[in-house]
Amino acid sequence: MTETVRADDETPLWTRRTGSGPPLVLCHGGPGLWDYFDAPAELLDEEFTVVRWDQRGCGRSPSPGPYTIEQSVADLHAVVRSTGPAPVAVLGHSWGGLLALRYALTHPDHLSHLVYVSGVGVDPNATWKPDFVTNLRARLGPRLPRFDELDGRERTPAQERELAVLQWSADFADPATAHEQAERFATPFLGINRDCHAALGRQTGEYVDSGAALAAIADIGTPTLIIDGIRDIRPRRSVDSLARSLRNARRISLDAGHLPWVEQPAAFTAAVRDFLRADRAAHDGTGERSAERT
Repeated sequence: MTETVRADDETPLWTRRTGSGPPLVLCHGGPGLWDYFDAPAELLDEEFTVVRWDQRGCGRSPSPGPYTIEQSVADLHAVVRSTGPAPVAVLGHSWGGLLALRYALTHPDHLSHLVYVSGVGVDPNATWKPDFVTNLRARLGPRLPRFDELDGRERTPAQERELAVLQWSADFADPATAHEQAERFATPFLGINRDCHAALGRQTGEYVDSGAALAAIADIGTPTLIIDGIRDIRPRRSVDSLARSLRNARRISLDAGHLPWVEQPAAFTAAVRDFLRADRAAHDGTGERSAERT
């Protein structure tokens, strides 16, 4: 079911709900992209009411802004509140992982669980971008010259999609199927909001580089599951300090790239389901959650 949720300033946010059971809200990455969680929703909606949404200014949620982390948190809160009064689980992928962390800090009483998938951490000393660029260029292989050609000029809409497919192909570990997977990921192609991407990317960099993000996450007590793809071109060491600093976190590494549900669907689904089931069972049986880290 597709619905429009109104943000605090009445901006319309596109949402889609499938399945039944406890709500699980999914936050896509980017920033500046649209919801791409068709496959995870199908994997999880037998047990959960999966709620997906396009972030402000992205895809089917048109808006000129403002593109700020604070507004993104407020928009997510509007989506969460639309599911009812009870706390819900939130899964954030890539940049959506940072959004989920900020939501946990701002609205802890509305969050029952946090699933952090393929994020890049919050440690200013664990830089990831140089290795990301090196690994991206290496994984593109013979397609690198075309990538450089498109990346360095103004582009038509068709060329914008072509560039995106080339870049996203590096997010899949198997070179034999990577380009095909990226083509599927970009279909339909709803356009990239470059203004949103630049604004939120700049703010995220400032938040992390200042050390504020790393200092803040020690206050997060929400049960958290970190899922990594060990063949992600973003070095996973950047997440190590996040895993150490969270008070109630466990971490699972899968043999996959940046979108682990594509290359390891069964393992990804089991990890999310088992985490949410186990914690619900512990909470129901004792009335309180115990802290743990694995």
